[in-house]
This record gives sequence, C-alpha cells and structure tokens, in this order.
Amino acid sequence: MPDTPAPYQLHHCVSARSFRALWTLEELQQPYELLMLPFPPRALARSYLELNPLGTVPLLRHGAARLTESAAICEYLAALHPQQALAVGAQESDFAAYLNWLHMSDATLTFPQTLVLRYTHFEPPERLQPQVAQDYARWFLARLRAVEAAVQSQQWLCAGRFTAADVAVGYALMLAVHLGLAAQWGPATQAYWQRLQARPAFARALAAEHAAALAQGVPTTPSPLLRP
Repeated sequence: MPDTPAPYQLHHCVSARSFRALWTLEELQQPYELLMLPFPPRALARSYLELNPLGTVPLLRHGAARLTESAAICEYLAALHPQQALAVGAQESDFAAYLNWLHMSDATLTFPQTLVLRYTHFEPPERLQPQVAQDYARWFLARLRAVEAAVQSQQWLCAGRFTAADVAVGYALMLAVHLGLAAQWGPATQAYWQRLQARPAFARALAAEHAAALAQGVPTTPSPLLRP
C-alpha cells in the first residue's frame, strides 16, 4: 500500500469492464491504487458489497465520488484531465459522435457479449442456451459494422485523434477476442484493434493488472475465460 493514498482507487477484475478505467488512467498517466478482486466479486469477495452493493466492477473512488459504470469513468477521467486531450469538448464538431461512441461501447457492443458469455459458459449446464448465445453474437457483430465503417477512413473513432471513446470501444473488442469472435471482424476493425494494442498505455494496463493480481493473490486468468 502507498504511504499516501493515491487520488484514485480502482476496484478491478482481470480483463473485466473495469479494464476501461485502468487503461484510461494509464493513458492519462495518473497515479492510482489498483485493488484486485476475484471474479465474480459479488460471490467471491462478499465484503466488497459494503463498498458497491451491486457487487460489480469497476468501482472508482475519487474523494467523495463513486462511479460504477465503466464508460462513465472514461468520460469522467478524460474531462478531469484535459491535458491529454482524451475528451472531446462541447465546442468541437465531433462532440456528439464522441458521446455516442462512449455510450455505444457498453450498451450496444459489450451488453450482447455478456449474454454470449453467460449462456455459453457461466450458467449451470441445464440453463445453457446455445441459441441465445448465437443470436447475441450475431447482434454484436451486426452492431460492430458501425466501428468498421468509422475506421475505414480514419485511425480513430472521432475528432481526428485517440480519445476515451477508443478506450471504451477498445474494451468491447478485447472482450470479443476472449469470446472467439475476432475472426469475424472486418479488415478495418482488425487493423484498428492492432493500433489499440500498440499503444504503450494499453501494454502498461495489462502489465499493471497482472502484477497486482499476483501481488494480491487473485487469479491472473482473464475474467471472461474463467469457467465455473
């Protein structure tokens, strides 16, 4: 533990949605304390419910602020630290696109994948629903066409630069890799994913969660790959 509390405390599971917050903190080069939890924390770390009654990650604590929505954390951090230009301001022409990508990243791209994960792996055998999983995998891939169209003619999603929207959508792609859906992406999305992985902050975030998991006695296996 640091002698002086870091300004940000992030509760995180390996490769869970909280990775968005971790990656954003690394992009902004802000000091933070990374508090690792076994997945799912609501079942395996019951004391965590005292901090977050939902039992989900992320939880970002910053002074009196408490945030539990991963895309909102990206927006919050980017707005608080404008020097890195991860936010798109209201005066910029791509402000609407930026907000739309942030919200699309979770509500439209991550949500269907959680159903694929649940009904392929996380439910008991008698409750597995292969047809549901297939339907929502197709849903995700159909919605991903918006990303394919956006990055065919530009490196990043909006504003002519890397923003928090790329972090948020980037996690949806990361989850898709874990679910074995990447082979069905278009070529522009494949190239975009390679650019995202090449960012030094992305590599630092992966290294940070691995080191923290080892140090805190939490399994290092990515959460989407754990099996009950």
